[in-house]
Amino acid sequence: MTTTVEGQLADNADDENDRGLPEQAAAEAAGPAGDPFDQDTLPAPKDASRRLLGSLVRPYRLRVAVAAVVLLVQQAAVQAGPLLVAYAIDNAVPALRDDDNGPLIAVAVAYFLCAASGGLLQALFIRLTARINQGILLELRGRIYRHAQALSLDFHDRYTSGRLISRSTSDVQSLRELLNEGLQELLIICVSVVYIGGLLFYLDVGLGVAAVASFVPVWFLVRGYRRRSAERFSKRSTAIAAVIVKFTETVGGIRPVKAFRRERANDEEFERLNRRHERINGDTILEMARFVVTSRCIAAVAIAAIVLWGAQRVASGDLELGALAAGALYIRRLYEPLDQFAMVLNNYQSAVASLDKIAGLLAQRPDVPEPERPVELPARAAGMPGREVVFDDVRFAYRTGGEVLPRFRLTLAAGETTALVGATGAGKSTLVKLLARFYDPTEGRVLLDGTDLRDLANAELRRGVVMVTQEAFLFSGTVAENISIGKPDATPEEIEEAARAIGAHDFIAALPEGYGTDVRKRGGRISAGQRQLVAFARVLLADPSVVILDEATSSLDIPGEKAVQDAMVTVLRGRTAVLIAHRLSTVEIADRVLVMEAGRVVEDGRPAGLIAGTGRFSDLHRAWRDSLV
Repeated sequence: MTTTVEGQLADNADDENDRGLPEQAAAEAAGPAGDPFDQDTLPAPKDASRRLLGSLVRPYRLRVAVAAVVLLVQQAAVQAGPLLVAYAIDNAVPALRDDDNGPLIAVAVAYFLCAASGGLLQALFIRLTARINQGILLELRGRIYRHAQALSLDFHDRYTSGRLISRSTSDVQSLRELLNEGLQELLIICVSVVYIGGLLFYLDVGLGVAAVASFVPVWFLVRGYRRRSAERFSKRSTAIAAVIVKFTETVGGIRPVKAFRRERANDEEFERLNRRHERINGDTILEMARFVVTSRCIAAVAIAAIVLWGAQRVASGDLELGALAAGALYIRRLYEPLDQFAMVLNNYQSAVASLDKIAGLLAQRPDVPEPERPVELPARAAGMPGREVVFDDVRFAYRTGGEVLPRFRLTLAAGETTALVGATGAGKSTLVKLLARFYDPTEGRVLLDGTDLRDLANAELRRGVVMVTQEAFLFSGTVAENISIGKPDATPEEIEEAARAIGAHDFIAALPEGYGTDVRKRGGRISAGQRQLVAFARVLLADPSVVILDEATSSLDIPGEKAVQDAMVTVLRGRTAVLIAHRLSTVEIADRVLVMEAGRVVEDGRPAGLIAGTGRFSDLHRAWRDSLV
């Protein structure tokens, strides 16, 4: 009979926990194949990446300007070297023949000063840009983290946590590589090209024109490489995200993986994704290798041709030897950065692909936005901590599926405890998530003491409505820190008082460090029942007016259930409460029972009255009692 009860009453442990909603999953299963959430890059407005980068750089405009000036002066010092060589050949050496070593000494001193100042200024430039880069990356990670928390539950139901991790790790890392390494090189290359081009024209117009002409095939080479590498880097970013998603999913679901012996199948799937990433990454490296080899060939031919042409002009007296020597040095410097440029372009393309994905994430807007003009809840009546809840002509459908709640009207009296029962997909979890404002109704309003939830600031709403899930999630940290989440400024005495009221003080005091004991990841250091008691102490300390309990006892044994039910009575006393019930023993503490089916209430009454009747709840209760026997 236990199986019958669990099948008819709901299999609610799967229906109502916070890892997924069957009614939503079924709706999305029929969703369009082109759903952007099935892709790694979310849609974003045009130029979103550029605007994002601009907003990150804007606070550092003054520092960027200083760094730019430092770079200009540094490159002027560095690029003066060949010009000094030309002067030495054409002027200092002839003067030396006349026993005048002054020009040569002046050239040597100037060369030393240029080299020393160039090195010092480059160190200063690197220090300035490093501080700017670290500030930008710090802000970007913070934005991703804050935005992920601000996005609605609908987004997190559809966009995997692995992709979010990829955005804040591998994609930010790509941008870090560009800012910390590639961007400095790119700026130096660009400034040096401008300086060298100008100096070549200063030395000789013909040399300048020849150098510019030799760069025409390089321009076409870079253009083609940039187009091909952009596509490959976008695919590489998607491939590594898929690897991270699979890894996160496996670690997060390690228990069912082991229970159903999924290790071999997971290994094969991970190997396929990992090899795909390796193949795409290899294609990217080969593309860069082709660029480097081709650019070196072009550079060798161009330098040789210009030097031969210049030598003929020197022989004919049309060009000074020093100018040719300086020109050859400058042209060599002009082509030297091409290998570095390939690496910089790789970093740039990788960063652009990653920035596009981050911009797409940050472009997503919450489906339950903060009101423009928030209002405050009216003061609670003396001695009555609860509030009236009204579902006023509410309708709701998930984004990609059919309607879950047809037109729905329901009033929950202040201070009343209401239990929801029903089969999987009946709409129970949707109802409480509307009350918690994880979603907004498609039509109609949810009112709290006559105030539309959409008019309440999130902070005000979270103080008024608190949900305790089946999992009773605890964060890494101490027991006291987890209890005080609902009231961060609570004193140790208030925390202990709440724990005592719930009946959690004894087991907390017995822990190695008492209230200072670290519960570790997801509260794994304590039992499921103890986690529930800590969660209830958190609620009691927060003192909300409405409490939602989502399968609070479904995973507990009988002694654990009894302790948690005693704590529930304490927490719910006088407050408006909604219980999603899997075990009928939980329903017994309710003032009212609603039996739901297909988004509608098909039975409504007090537990004793429904049990004495002949309806669905009576049948379920009878089956449950028989199962106990």
